[in-house]
Amino acid sequence: MNTSKMSFGINYIDTGSPLHRLNGITKLVMFLAWVTVVLITFDLRIILSLICLGLLLLKISRIPFKVYRPLVIGTGSVLLLNAFFMYLLAPQQGSILIGSENILLELPGNYTLTKETLFYLSTITLKYFSMFPIALVFVFSTHPTEFAASLCRIGVPYKIAYAVSLTLRYLPEVKKDFINITHAQQARGVDLSKNTSLFMRMKNVSKILGPLIFSSLDRADEISNAMVLRGFGRHKTRTWYSLRPLTSRDITCLVVIGVCVVLSIAKRIMDDTLFWYPM
Repeated sequence: MNTSKMSFGINYIDTGSPLHRLNGITKLVMFLAWVTVVLITFDLRIILSLICLGLLLLKISRIPFKVYRPLVIGTGSVLLLNAFFMYLLAPQQGSILIGSENILLELPGNYTLTKETLFYLSTITLKYFSMFPIALVFVFSTHPTEFAASLCRIGVPYKIAYAVSLTLRYLPEVKKDFINITHAQQARGVDLSKNTSLFMRMKNVSKILGPLIFSSLDRADEISNAMVLRGFGRHKTRTWYSLRPLTSRDITCLVVIGVCVVLSIAKRIMDDTLFWYPM
């Protein structure tokens, strides 16, 4: 196994971009609003607009593409596989929803491919993918402690918010442990390269997961003991070092986000059909 492929990570990267200077509450509300708009719409025009906007925000965040390229490849592969299985399970779902049938490819059984089914599968796949850029922007531009402070400020109990913060902060540490254990196992002769069969590689990977799980449990136990010694959870509330006041920039963004969500909900209510299809 080439551990250079493990050089990416899902964690906060400070690039000093305008998105990094936004308050954590603003970015959390933007993420939740984005997901809400995606979930209530099946309009490909809105979905494509969200994808373009999300990619633009990724560009503004100044996160190098090589950092999240494996995530793009993995997400795209999963979404394509999901579309394939959706077609296998319901090959005529697009024609049923749209109410018309224009055959593109004659196939045996009930698997004749129509324009409507292809459009339906494309819309669903892009609908799921449209949440991917904003998720990357949120994760890469929001410090875990700031995110926890934002959760606490909107009413989430601080114990839960702190647990989320610890999870995000220690994901990079788990990745480092995985790489170190992989190197140690390879030094002992455990072959994880493509020279061995898939079954053997899976068996050898299991030799890494055991030590990784136990090291993670040891770290969790150390953190728990340290928090207990410092009296964590004794009081009903707590202060946050990373909590920042909302600026005029944040308020403007929140107003724009609110207007966009209201317009999206209004459009969904006024639409006669659930699924938009160009006639």
